[in-house]
Amino acid sequence: MDVDMDAPISIAPSSEAPRTGATIFCCNCGAPIDGTTSTNALCYDCIKLTIDISQGIQRESTVHFCRDCDRWLDPPQRWISAPLESRELLGLCLKKVRGLQSKVRVVDARFLWTEPHSRRIKLQITVQDSVEDGVILQQSFEVVFVVAWQQCPECAKSYTANVWRACVQVRQKVLHKRTFLFLEQLILKHGAHKDTINIKEAKDGIDFYFAARNQAEKFVDFLKSVVPVTSKNSQELISQDSHTAKKSYKFSFSVELIPICKDDLVALPIKLAKQIGNISPLVLCHKIGTSVSFLDPNTLQTAEVSSPIYWRAPFLSLADAQDLVEFMVMDIQPMGPTKNKWVLAEVEVARENDLSKTYFARTHLGGLLHPGDSVMGYMLTGTNFNNQQLEAIEESHAYSSTIPDVVLVKKHYPNRRRNRKRNWKLKRMNKDEGDLLPKKADQERMDAEYERFLQDIEEDEEFRSGVALYKQPKKADEMSVADSEMDDEDTLPGVDMNELLDDFDELTMEEH
Repeated sequence: MDVDMDAPISIAPSSEAPRTGATIFCCNCGAPIDGTTSTNALCYDCIKLTIDISQGIQRESTVHFCRDCDRWLDPPQRWISAPLESRELLGLCLKKVRGLQSKVRVVDARFLWTEPHSRRIKLQITVQDSVEDGVILQQSFEVVFVVAWQQCPECAKSYTANVWRACVQVRQKVLHKRTFLFLEQLILKHGAHKDTINIKEAKDGIDFYFAARNQAEKFVDFLKSVVPVTSKNSQELISQDSHTAKKSYKFSFSVELIPICKDDLVALPIKLAKQIGNISPLVLCHKIGTSVSFLDPNTLQTAEVSSPIYWRAPFLSLADAQDLVEFMVMDIQPMGPTKNKWVLAEVEVARENDLSKTYFARTHLGGLLHPGDSVMGYMLTGTNFNNQQLEAIEESHAYSSTIPDVVLVKKHYPNRRRNRKRNWKLKRMNKDEGDLLPKKADQERMDAEYERFLQDIEEDEEFRSGVALYKQPKKADEMSVADSEMDDEDTLPGVDMNELLDDFDELTMEEH
């Protein structure tokens, strides 16, 4: 068999041989790329230069901010509270960027620093998207938001008359405002006034105005949880639609506080005194909470009267803080019984302006008083009280002998300077005085009551626990004066710096 050695030989391709892709060059830069996967003959770097995945995404927008309540508008009508550079504000800004959610995927977003007064918010946003040939591109860009000022509906109503829908009228029929000062601090500490559109001074109390009925009911429930009150409500028809039968009402809530305050001398009805533990009818009010707490200074026995029990048969206090008299301690002998911070003792006192005549009494201040100290108390001898409960006690054979000549209330510090510089301050509510502008004499009396309230905070640690105290920033010229007076103030009660809060807002403060 003859074989032609010069003839071409064909070899069948093997199915196991590896296939290699064709390598082509980028049409722009000439870089080698895989030609089997590329359809436009562009490398990855050239695709990033020629394709913009952020095209069509809004680069400038506007956000609306209410300067009165520090809230941002979340369209269409929702207003939210969001601090600067917070997650809430970041989410609000991302929702304002048109074309961001539908076209690309957001992988990162963060705030960029801007001048605080520029009214500009900048975001750096990083997005990803899949382009031709399955290439995933990632790109970062900036979006600028202009902060526009706009009033929210709630703040707009506060500047317009007759827009409230519910009013809470808080009253207490006493001559001083000590309980109202304490209630004001409770309201500020718990933020119960944040929904009010106006707070207005009224005779014997304060009016709180709200935009909705449920907000007023919530405020009334708060008052019932902190002080002993009784409430009534009424409604007034404003308008009525005869076609749809819709009616619009205004609601009023009348809240009255028990007219008994801390340190008041109270003559209890004899029947009530027997029902609450057979306590002596002549007692001191030592605490105001959800109920009124009474103390018998002769035996250290305590009792409480709740608000429902009191309003079944109301009674008034025999004497209040305005009737206190200053005494000097001549001698004191502890008797032994103690209860919490009180120590029962027998004391001999004399009036500060008449030391020739002395009086003997029992007191609960045995752990605080020493000979030579000053103490405030009520003088019962030679004083006429127009009180039915006291007359019943004097006529009773069981209790007529228990009426003392003097009832001591609290220790007094006569060397304490008036309006001295303190290392703490209190917040005050911004109230509208309206037509009830105080006269000069009334203003002096109100300042004196506020000073006594500050002194109670310093002296009573339990009373101070319900109040939020804030640090008082000291000026440079006051430092030397405070240091020179520190020795004189060492013996006076004060507030520990550890009890003070740092987040002090000067916009809600009044100088006192």
